[in-house]
Amino acid sequence: MVSRRGFLAGLALTPVVYAVGCAARVTETAAGSRPLPIPPLAPSTVGADGVRRFALHALSGTTEMVRGKQTPTWGFNGAILGPTLRARRGEQVAVDITSALPEPTTVHWHGMHLPARFDGGPHQPVAPGATWSPTWTIEQQAATLWYHPHPHGATEKHVYRGLSGFFLLDDDAADALNLPSTYGVDDIPLVIQDRRLTPAGALDETKSTGIGMLGDTIITNGIADSHFTATTERLRLRLLNGSAGRMYNLAFADNRPFQLVATDGGLLTKPVEVTTLQLSPGERAEVVVAIHPGDTVALRSLPVTDRAGIDRAKEFGFDDTFDILTLRAAPTLRTSPAVPATLIPMTPLAAPGTPATRTFDLQWFMINNQRMDMARIDMSIPVDSTEVWAVTNKDNWPHNFHIHDVQFQVIAVDGNPPPPTLSGWKDTVYTAPNHTYTLAMRFADHTDPTFPYMYHCHLLHHEDQGMMGQFLVLAPGQVAAPMAGMSHH
Repeated sequence: MVSRRGFLAGLALTPVVYAVGCAARVTETAAGSRPLPIPPLAPSTVGADGVRRFALHALSGTTEMVRGKQTPTWGFNGAILGPTLRARRGEQVAVDITSALPEPTTVHWHGMHLPARFDGGPHQPVAPGATWSPTWTIEQQAATLWYHPHPHGATEKHVYRGLSGFFLLDDDAADALNLPSTYGVDDIPLVIQDRRLTPAGALDETKSTGIGMLGDTIITNGIADSHFTATTERLRLRLLNGSAGRMYNLAFADNRPFQLVATDGGLLTKPVEVTTLQLSPGERAEVVVAIHPGDTVALRSLPVTDRAGIDRAKEFGFDDTFDILTLRAAPTLRTSPAVPATLIPMTPLAAPGTPATRTFDLQWFMINNQRMDMARIDMSIPVDSTEVWAVTNKDNWPHNFHIHDVQFQVIAVDGNPPPPTLSGWKDTVYTAPNHTYTLAMRFADHTDPTFPYMYHCHLLHHEDQGMMGQFLVLAPGQVAAPMAGMSHH
């Protein structure tokens, strides 16, 4: 049997300066820390055809992530990160993506249900100087999604350099709940990432651990050491772990409780009160926290306690504590409605105990003992089918599991009911060593015999090293087309 070591050995200034997506709005100036940049809402136009059109330009620039240091970065419509795209259920959207980067990239719509040819995975590269124009209809409930690059073998580097942004979906059912919803005021997007800088201020892109480029500086919405001034009694924080490999165990410094109201794919059936919340790379959560006049409290990442079976937990950052964002409350606050006791109903896709349709073992940089091959389709799935997947982390490293196109339900962990924090729609789930996660999902609407969707570990170094597979969704009578001749890089 090949050892892990043998396997690895065989593997080949001012707000204007650090603004996110060009025109980020900041809250106020303050000594000691900088105001949190709010990614601007992306402008869009709706033509006579009813299509909502956006434009994204992938660019290089410089960002003052850390005060006094200019760091070369990449971003969409600005030096780092990108604007927040926003659309409603039922709308048709189109995005023109133009790249001025020195190498091919892609734009993947993480969490989005859409045709495979527009998914933005490794089979849809955007070359320097080229424009890619996907279009699709929003066919899912209100949720906090995001977009980021997905070039085969280079995803970690492209995300680390700054390419990512939010894509928020709205619908009438979510609007009726009266949750905090004024963007940038009481409804705040937070992309949490780690970086490591050289003494000169450049990004240090050397690999530091088995989970990739682990940073010692936390940036929130593109900058370190930020604060937000609250003017309302409750804040809705849309949390995204946008890091390449770092886990976050989020809590408030005073241990105040907060309410989890949504996970990756949308609102829960009812709020879940917690004092800590763990997010692995790619996962999102929406939480509502109560604020009191004059409060000053830090949102913090605590050491990760879920570490049974993990080898070298310290090396993977599990022992680290970081401040993510300081919340400062104004002396008087506007009244906020209470969080509703019930949110959005969810119909179970499969009963507990349903046998698995497929099994997936995660180990080293492989899934089911295979590394990613762009020319190999790992499975074909009939459209309009519900499947149950059993995913097991057989490693002593952290992994997680992300599936493109679908939102899934976690119906069991080691055969037992999942914790309340995993009771909602998910597209990415942390997989602890020696545990099996049983996931139910439905493949509907979109078929394509040529372009596949991906499933992979979302620790991006693992993905880049081959911990990924691909599948087709086929209509009756369709057969997989030969992969030879597709655009690969």
